[in-house]
Amino acid sequence: MAPDAVPAPAPAPAPARPGLRKIAPYWYPYTTMAKGRWLNREILEIVSTEFRDRSIEYYRYALESGVTTINGKIAKPDTIVRNGDRIENVVHRHEPPVTSRPVKILHEDREREFVVIDKPGSIPVHATGRYFYLSLVEILQREFGYPKVYTVNRLDRLTSGLMIIGLSSSRAHILSQEFVQGEVKKEYIARCSGEFPVEEVVVDQPLLTVDRQMGLNIVHSEGKPAMTVFKRLHYDGNTNTSVLHCRPLTGRSHQIRVHLQYLGYPIANDPVYSETKIWACYAPCPNGPNLGKGGIDTTPSDERAPPAPPAHLAGSDTADSTRIDPIAPPTAGAPVTSQAQLLPRETGQDIGMGSPLPLSAEAVGIITRLRNMKDEDEDWSRWRDVVFKAKGRLHPKGMPQQKLPPQNRRKRGGPAWTETDVPAAGTPPDEQQPALQREAAPLTEEEVLTIIDTALPQAENPLVRVAPPPDAPTENGRAKQAAAQIAVQEENDGALYCRECYLPLHPDPPPERLYIFLHALRYTTSLGVFETQMPAWAAEGWEWERGSGTCSTE
Repeated sequence: MAPDAVPAPAPAPAPARPGLRKIAPYWYPYTTMAKGRWLNREILEIVSTEFRDRSIEYYRYALESGVTTINGKIAKPDTIVRNGDRIENVVHRHEPPVTSRPVKILHEDREREFVVIDKPGSIPVHATGRYFYLSLVEILQREFGYPKVYTVNRLDRLTSGLMIIGLSSSRAHILSQEFVQGEVKKEYIARCSGEFPVEEVVVDQPLLTVDRQMGLNIVHSEGKPAMTVFKRLHYDGNTNTSVLHCRPLTGRSHQIRVHLQYLGYPIANDPVYSETKIWACYAPCPNGPNLGKGGIDTTPSDERAPPAPPAHLAGSDTADSTRIDPIAPPTAGAPVTSQAQLLPRETGQDIGMGSPLPLSAEAVGIITRLRNMKDEDEDWSRWRDVVFKAKGRLHPKGMPQQKLPPQNRRKRGGPAWTETDVPAAGTPPDEQQPALQREAAPLTEEEVLTIIDTALPQAENPLVRVAPPPDAPTENGRAKQAAAQIAVQEENDGALYCRECYLPLHPDPPPERLYIFLHALRYTTSLGVFETQMPAWAAEGWEWERGSGTCSTE
């Protein structure tokens, strides 16, 4: 987006429970050049290991549907990515809901080209993963009218609080250097589990990112130096939690969260670093799970295990690990068994591919459990059954592929799609190529949205309203499944799956599960001292509804 461009409006808001903000799903064109780590690998292997938004079956299904091209040619799951390749893909994006609490402008200085904002928890800073329009940068440009914004410091999606935003690249660079060189005094507030010591505590354990897709960090001797100073403000016996003042002297990813976990006082509602299902002891723990207190074993190991289905599905047909072709299954309805070599994600060998150092067996186990919990929350087993029965292709009618921005164009690579170039479902491969070789003029964002808005609606597959029987191992679990299905149908006009891409739909989460008890309170910079109000959850005696929510790690 050019600095003086006026952004087109975001998709229409979608109905949501009080306290949440949603937008309707939309088809989104994505174009990129092949990255170095992708070269000479099959496209299905790349997308299934680089991205974990959806299951392997979904990515195979999407590729077989013909919504991905490489240099203008339809890509298949086994297409090899080469240097200089241009990859174009169309996805039906379902942005997760975020809080309805608005972004607040705390200070604006047009002359010195910066603004200070209070970011609510649940809103990501940049468009990433499943988020685009509900990201902070897009909100500031589309709703506050800033032509261009440049983030200076980054907060995790689940973290709330102070951010400094540059209105020019030069100002952003100057402020970023202050953060990098440790010249900015940063102060945070957190609520942790347990009765934290009264005296000041300093943690100087180095941190290492061991899984990029899950965003998991651990204490590791070979990690980057990190130091945090903690001071207890008060202890609440009614919830057995403590509110802390935190001073990170470095700026590592998840630094406060991991250092508190290392001390044995994880953030009380952290869906990753305080989740017992993830941090089960590698060795027998007579006193119960230690939740990563004192760190984990870091001895390298080659031990790996394939993703495991939920316990209540183990051994069932739904949990069968055979690979299926959802486009053309046999008439008998049985899954297709492929003799092809299993992909790294199917064997667990992708765990550690993005780690700078070999992983220990304990780290591998933690990542495996984290991934399995996320996959179970996404309910991919239900989705697989519905798509298998539907036998339909993804076909974003009228959806064009945008061309690369000028700064990313290369001589190598074919033309982008236009909306008339998208091959219809069932078009033989030998009839697809001529249309895809035609060059088209670049489309503006407004033209893209106009085409989407005027596209003919697809006929609804009746399977999107079919509810599978509850299959949890306990009566309470089955009751929760049934209640969730009812909630989904009420929120989506009777549908349990997306009418266009068959994605399993989920009830809207309670707003209080979209953030963690970590807030950036105050920054002291060369431009002045800026601060927010204390978060409501930091008040003495404050209580909240506790319980296991969905695994939200982005």
